[in-house]
Amino acid sequence: MAQITVTGLSTVYPNGVRAVDGLDLTVADGEFFALLGPSGCGKTTLLRTIAGLEQATEGTLSIGDRDVTSVEPGKRNVAMVFQDYALFPHMTVTENIAYPLRVRRQPKATQQEVAARTAASLSLSALLERRPGQLSGGQQQRVALARAVAMDADVLLLDEPLSNLDARLRLEARTFLKRLQRELGVTTVFVTHDQAEALALADRIAVMEAGRIRQLGSPREVFARPADTFVANFIGSTPMNLLDGVVEGGQVAVAGATLPAPLPLDDGTKVVVGIRPEYLALGADGITGTVSTVENLGVSSLLTLECPDGTLVGVTVREQHEPAVGARVTVAPEAGRLLLYGKEDGRLLG
Repeated sequence: MAQITVTGLSTVYPNGVRAVDGLDLTVADGEFFALLGPSGCGKTTLLRTIAGLEQATEGTLSIGDRDVTSVEPGKRNVAMVFQDYALFPHMTVTENIAYPLRVRRQPKATQQEVAARTAASLSLSALLERRPGQLSGGQQQRVALARAVAMDADVLLLDEPLSNLDARLRLEARTFLKRLQRELGVTTVFVTHDQAEALALADRIAVMEAGRIRQLGSPREVFARPADTFVANFIGSTPMNLLDGVVEGGQVAVAGATLPAPLPLDDGTKVVVGIRPEYLALGADGITGTVSTVENLGVSSLLTLECPDGTLVGVTVREQHEPAVGARVTVAPEAGRLLLYGKEDGRLLG
C-alpha cells in the first residue's frame, strides 16, 4: 500500500518563509492527486518534501506504513519527473531509462530488459539509441516518464512535466499521462499551476495558497462549488463573476437586478455573488447590461456586459449566438448555479 499521509507538516526556509504551513493531507493508494495553485503557493515545496529533497521542519510524513520524515530520498522508493525532465545529455534513451537500475546495481541484462520493455510501453522503441538533444520535447517527456516507471516506485511525483510542451502536445500528453497512471495504478502526485490540467487529470485536487490548502475535493466539486473567493477566482478557464450584493426579502440585489437568494439570510446581509459565465443564459429576467466586448473562444464566445451601476459581468454564449457590441441583453443564472460568499471572509455560505 502506498498511501501518503501528511500530518502537521511545515517546511520553513532559513529566511523564515513558511513554504508549507501545518498541512494535514492524505493521498489514497493508487490515486491521481493534483497540487494546484499560483507560483509561490508551496505546491512544489510540498512535492519536494514528499520526495525528501526538502527537509520537513515540523510534522510527519508517511508512505504506506513507513514514517519517512527523516528518511533520505534514495530510500523512500519514490520516482520524480522534473519540470525540465533532467535527462543526462551524454546518455542514450536506453541508458537514461535504465539509470535508476544501474544505481541499484542491477545486472546489466536486467537493465537492458527493463529499459526495452518500458520504452516499448511508451512508444520509444525506435529512439533507444538517440540522445536527449536528438529528441523533441514530447519525446523527452516520455523518456523522463519511462525512467520513473522503470524504478517500479511506490509513489510517482510529477513537477509540472507538461509545462515545456506546446498546446497541441500538451493535450496529447494529458491523455497519455492519465492512461499511463491508470495502467500502472501507482499513487501519483502532480504539481501544476494550470487549472485545466488539474481538472482534466486528477481524481482529487488540493488548491493551495501561501503554504496552505484552501480547498480539497474532486474536480467537479472544486469547479462547481469553490470554497472561497480565492478558489473561485483561480479555477475556470473564464473567471467566475464575483459581484457585490445585498440580501433583501429572500432576494439578492446584484448588478442592478434582483435574483432569488439560494439560501435564507438576514435582510441587509452583504454578500459576494458568484456566477460562472458558463452558467449564465440569455433570458427575460435577470441582470441587464450592454455588450461591451465579444471574445471568440472557438465553440463559444465570452461577452462582457456593462451594467447601469458600472458592474462588469462575463457571459459565455454558443458560437453564432453572439449579440453585437452595443446590444442590450438580459442574462439569468441557471437553477442552482448561483453561489453566495461572505463579504468579510470570502467563504462559501450554505
